[in-house]
Amino acid sequence: MLSNLMSWQITLPVALAAAVIGYLFGSIPFGLILTRAAGLGDVRSIGSGNIGATNVLRTGNRKLAAATLLLDALKASAAAWIVGYFLGEEAAIIAGFFAFIGHLFPVWIGFKGGKGVATYIGTLLGVAPIMVVLFAAVWLAIAFTTRYSSLSALVAMIVIPVALWILGNEKVAAVMAIMTLISYWKHRANISRLMGGTESKIGAKG
Repeated sequence: MLSNLMSWQITLPVALAAAVIGYLFGSIPFGLILTRAAGLGDVRSIGSGNIGATNVLRTGNRKLAAATLLLDALKASAAAWIVGYFLGEEAAIIAGFFAFIGHLFPVWIGFKGGKGVATYIGTLLGVAPIMVVLFAAVWLAIAFTTRYSSLSALVAMIVIPVALWILGNEKVAAVMAIMTLISYWKHRANISRLMGGTESKIGAKG
């Protein structure tokens, strides 16, 4: 298994091309674009200040939040699909990873982006689509029992790399594990609130 993990065949120029394309796709700040287009101002001025779907939801516009979630996921999927079609499977994995990085640190808006859950899912859809079903199942199970959206995502992001590794997809497992660690760092405030019992639950008002 470890030999498979170390057996990347991609050349440096192709890897760099995949990284740049993925990053540019991921850097598109759909949450900011959609809220401004809808006349709701700058989403960075409310709530957590990030550009993800959860913060867009704080505008009170559920359709806009759903559209943000979908587009933030599909930008990573599109990067992986397009790069994969032209440059191969390993390039697709790299493109998906850097789309995730682009979403977290978008060049267009001062490198201050979202927390990456939607783009994490989008990367999965692009490189290991069956894992999206597992992610959704884990998320729903945890959300149903605890009512914590953040905890649901955090648990799902632990399960995915483990499942991929068990199934023998070591390269994707390793990349998704790195993405999980980065997303945990981005969720450190949520983790602190979960530990302190002050995290908002799904459906909670105020």
